[in-house]
Amino acid sequence: MQSETTAAQAGRWIGRGEALARLGVKAQTLYAYVSRGRITARPDPEDSRRSLYAVSDIVRLSGDEPAAGEIGQWLPPPEETEGADLELRSSVSVSSQGRLYYRGLDAIQLAETATLEDVARLLWDARATNPFAEVRPRVGATPGSSARGRLFASLARRADEDADLKTRSADLLQVECARVLDEAVDAVAGPGPRLFLHQRLARAWKVREPDAHLIRRVLALVADNGLDAPALTTRAAAGAGACPAGAALAGLTTLAGSPAISDLARASAWVLAVRRQAADAARRAHEAGALSGFGDAAWPQGHPRAAALLRVADLPPDLARAMREGEEMTGRRPGLGLALVAVTRRLELPREGAADLLMIGRLAGLLAHAIDQSTNGSPIRARLRYVGPEPGAN
Repeated sequence: MQSETTAAQAGRWIGRGEALARLGVKAQTLYAYVSRGRITARPDPEDSRRSLYAVSDIVRLSGDEPAAGEIGQWLPPPEETEGADLELRSSVSVSSQGRLYYRGLDAIQLAETATLEDVARLLWDARATNPFAEVRPRVGATPGSSARGRLFASLARRADEDADLKTRSADLLQVECARVLDEAVDAVAGPGPRLFLHQRLARAWKVREPDAHLIRRVLALVADNGLDAPALTTRAAAGAGACPAGAALAGLTTLAGSPAISDLARASAWVLAVRRQAADAARRAHEAGALSGFGDAAWPQGHPRAAALLRVADLPPDLARAMREGEEMTGRRPGLGLALVAVTRRLELPREGAADLLMIGRLAGLLAHAIDQSTNGSPIRARLRYVGPEPGAN
């Protein structure tokens, strides 16, 4: 049988022993380079229990002179990547058969009873321990004139404080994320009793105690959304070495500028119009091209989390009637964004309440992606193809 090193060199890949020798590091450091995307690894075709490492990445990190044929091989040829999808490994969530599952558990079933803390522990793979038990309230207010501004400020502060922290175990990352999420909710809700996260928000927004379960359900249902742009941004930042707070801030900033937030704003405008004049509100909006929030291309049979939320929302008659009429007008069911807006109007939250709840809930999931990428994630590789002027051209 051909030796590991000989077979690897033939394809410009080397085994672990040679990689460690050329780098002059311990095995843990090599694995950290791989997890952060600094070294590409692949299974050894002759022994799946072993890994092979890209020579060109080893050369780049070690500073050695490359042997003949070792330069420029860390990316596949253009014809192999042209139009290819970026593929990442994630154990956080998956959509299957019209449902969303958090680490194998149905998100809708979880939302029946789970708090955001429960969902976060599940997404962070911390079911055996409770990282929130280590959390203590932070003294001092977070600056910002809006809930979103204070949320971002709290994450930016933590990102600055945690920037120099080195790679830690999964347990320590989970505790760190619990502190980040706790401080973020306090930044939005303000200081107060150490209640569950949804109860703190309900108290800040003066929601009746019997209705606080709606906030709990929303947070649980929106905690993750699979590998969308905010999750990918979070993973890219975490893979490049950002701390969880910094990686999640990158993801939330992406979410803030995404079509999902724009859709919330349009749906909110329609719902407010319904509350002002419910008669024929759906028809008038439909004729004006302003009836928004019905249908979701990703869920052609109807968004299951939206349906689950609306089933228990107990909407006021005028809004419930307008929602039914809108469904009849469009032939499509309400999407998750419209369901969020309807519930926040039902609870009489601030106008941006739907977006605020979405961001707080998604923060738990984005922190999960940061942990997953830092501990188990596959390297993130992408090709930037320059199409600008030729260097030196006038």
